[in-house]
Amino acid sequence: MILIVPHDVMRPRRPDEHFAAEADAARTAGWTVALVDHDALAAGEGVDRATARVPAGTDAVYRGWMLSSTRYAGFADALGARGTVLRTDAARYRRAHELPGWYAALADVTPETAWTVGTDRADFERACRELGAGPAVLRDYTKSMKHYWDEAAFVPDVADPAAAWRVASRFAELREHVEGGFALRRFERFVGAEARSWWVDGTCRLVTAHPDTPDAAPPADLETRPFAPLVAGLDLAFVTLDLALRADGVWRVIELGDGQVSDRPAGLAADELIGVLARP
Repeated sequence: MILIVPHDVMRPRRPDEHFAAEADAARTAGWTVALVDHDALAAGEGVDRATARVPAGTDAVYRGWMLSSTRYAGFADALGARGTVLRTDAARYRRAHELPGWYAALADVTPETAWTVGTDRADFERACRELGAGPAVLRDYTKSMKHYWDEAAFVPDVADPAAAWRVASRFAELREHVEGGFALRRFERFVGAEARSWWVDGTCRLVTAHPDTPDAAPPADLETRPFAPLVAGLDLAFVTLDLALRADGVWRVIELGDGQVSDRPAGLAADELIGVLARP
């Protein structure tokens, strides 16, 4: 098995510092570690050159910075042309990485959502009407701007389309590139910090703190089994499920993400994550 990580921008023969511990842990576990040029992959330029140091003819897992679904497909194609197969293929990456890919499977356990295709205002207002009156949280297919909560994330009432559009416009300005389209998620009140669960082939292998709150350990009684058949039904090799406790005591899914590009919280040892990735 190969672990593929981005190289350091200034020192291309070394792993990016953010993933260096995982690279070391993989080598210790007997894996091969290969480096790629993430910036070239993200730009879609020189993909063959960007992946030239990945050995041919074997299976691989990526752990690195986020790539759009289109760029990931180009990455997978470049490797596949010489017989190296990513454990997560391009279709499965898109299904996990973009909200419309996983929403239907998890609709009963995640906030109600309506989305657009692209950033057309008329389609945005259609999504507002579809969601109905009340507060919502705005994001695109892959991420929110939650650190700009009042100006680019929280919509006080989607029944006020002009005010909602001001939030969407600010989101687009800050995000620079809206991935896929706008997504409006019905606002639910949560208490405490989010937890991140790590799933391999539909089985929960770890529950950790969320990277944004690494010191907030998840409660010992957090039960992931109710989500297992839903995650398994998506047929995804390696994903994360971020969970939060709603004010009424029900655990809800905030996000499903491809595990290859999900950040590792500070409290999760690199060798433990690599151990999770080693299929039993």
